[in-house]
Amino acid sequence: MKERTHALGGVALIVRRSLRQHALSTTVTLLATALASGLVMAVFSIQAQTYEAFTGGPAGFDAVLGARGSQLQLVLNTVFHLETSPGNIPWSLYTTLKNDRRVSLAIPYATGDNYMGYRLVGTTDEVFTKFEYREGAHFEVEPGGRFFDTTRREAVIGSFAASKLGLKPGDLINPYHGLTYSETSQHPEQYTVVGILKPTNTPSDRVIWIPIEGIFRMSGHVLRGTGEVYEARAGQSIPDEHKEVSAVMLKFKNPKTGFDLDMTINKQGKVATLAYPIGRVMAELFEKIGWVNRVLELVAYLVVVVATSAILASIYNTINERRREFAILRALGARRGTVFTAIVAEAGTIALIGSELGFLVYGAILATAAVAVRQQTGVVLDVLHAHPALCLTPLGMTLAGALAGVVPAVKAYSTDIATNLTPIS
Repeated sequence: MKERTHALGGVALIVRRSLRQHALSTTVTLLATALASGLVMAVFSIQAQTYEAFTGGPAGFDAVLGARGSQLQLVLNTVFHLETSPGNIPWSLYTTLKNDRRVSLAIPYATGDNYMGYRLVGTTDEVFTKFEYREGAHFEVEPGGRFFDTTRREAVIGSFAASKLGLKPGDLINPYHGLTYSETSQHPEQYTVVGILKPTNTPSDRVIWIPIEGIFRMSGHVLRGTGEVYEARAGQSIPDEHKEVSAVMLKFKNPKTGFDLDMTINKQGKVATLAYPIGRVMAELFEKIGWVNRVLELVAYLVVVVATSAILASIYNTINERRREFAILRALGARRGTVFTAIVAEAGTIALIGSELGFLVYGAILATAAVAVRQQTGVVLDVLHAHPALCLTPLGMTLAGALAGVVPAVKAYSTDIATNLTPIS
């Protein structure tokens, strides 16, 4: 036991001295390993979080009803506020589903305008009073604010949009036509900001909510609910048959309703499209772009190969200048196995320390990605998200580093004592 402990102590001493003597090459190798480890962890963590956010995250709705066309476009436009609307559907479809006993909640959306690049969504006050963006969680306004009055030109701003635009209750905004901000497309109607929503960490944080009647009456907007053009007039109510909406957000009392409506609307009807279930629709998108993930993974693995090769080259290049050191150790009684183990341990130690430093790289990459993803989609990535890659990567890198040390270890193992102890002239 004492002999084994002495041998391990000798190995540790050799490793320590080598790392100190070759500080520059060790530092460069550590940085390469840290970059590789951080990149691998970031790639897998971002993949997992974005997939979960878009396919299994709390959308709050079970399905989306919209114009005939792409289910994916419909979901991206209404749930994630990323796409253009595929078209409009008659108000009557909304009222029919609202009165359907199988539907627990039906909320109309009217889209197509923006304010400084942030989307306006016209809707009813039920989005605040009945909708749960997460189970048991309703929208709430910051102190000093309130939800809009559906009979007035008032707006409620999502937390992210409010912070970027610098809006607060009492401010006035003039919407712009279309989803892309253009100074030449400003509407004359002014809306008063009456509330700022508390953060929800969902795409809703990027939305400006106004009464749906405001969308109907916005200058330049016309309604075609009956198939004919109708323009709202001030002081006159709008007949329901002329109204139309971009989509209807639906919550069902049981999953069977979704399958029944899917059969009725998608497979037998020709007027509208039902995107159900929302998670499946988004999963199909990820399947289509799965090759992108494979490319990112390949790049991460190649960086690992480069880092492992750097460890091998760094240690291998020092073996020649250390042959005399190894010969002296052998002459003093060190076994070949001790020398071999020391080199493998040195490589593994570099890989282990580098992979631990990789958490700093991982944090930097994920924090940067989180800002970009939130700004573009509203989806929030968690830097502290626990992913198996955070445990497996350091273990894998340490093992790969140790294996990379085998080649220089074999060279050190074969050091000839007599030849390398010859006095240097």
